[in-house]
Amino acid sequence: MSQASENGPQVTSVWSMVEAIKADLQNLSAEQLKSEIDGGDTVVVDIRDHRELYLKGKIPGAVHAPRGMLEFWIDPASEYYRNVFEPSKRYVLYCAGGGRSALAAKAMKDMGYTDVAHLEPGFGGWESAGYDIEDIKADSKWVPRSG
Repeated sequence: MSQASENGPQVTSVWSMVEAIKADLQNLSAEQLKSEIDGGDTVVVDIRDHRELYLKGKIPGAVHAPRGMLEFWIDPASEYYRNVFEPSKRYVLYCAGGGRSALAAKAMKDMGYTDVAHLEPGFGGWESAGYDIEDIKADSKWVPRSG
């Protein structure tokens, strides 16, 4: 993907990596994800950072797993493992616009999770489709409180 040039190494575009990864992923629309959520057997994973959750809210019922911790949280041998992650379950990941979630879904697949997809248009696509959004401000532990 990257090549050396006379000016030194050439950096591969992250978006070209994302597009290549998407070719091997199930890329869901907001409507398809809504249908899966209504079916009740899908674990929806929000990989955005805490600030994004606070400012925008999240898809109702989604589990938050920050992108920087995902691999540690899904590995049963890791001291950071979270038991919401089991390789036999169905997972759909999302970020703001579909790039980070594609990279994260590939990481999950590389680690042995077989039933993994991502929300192609990201949270922005969910929001644009007019689906419910859970406001997490009142319950967030990441927000400074007065008093």
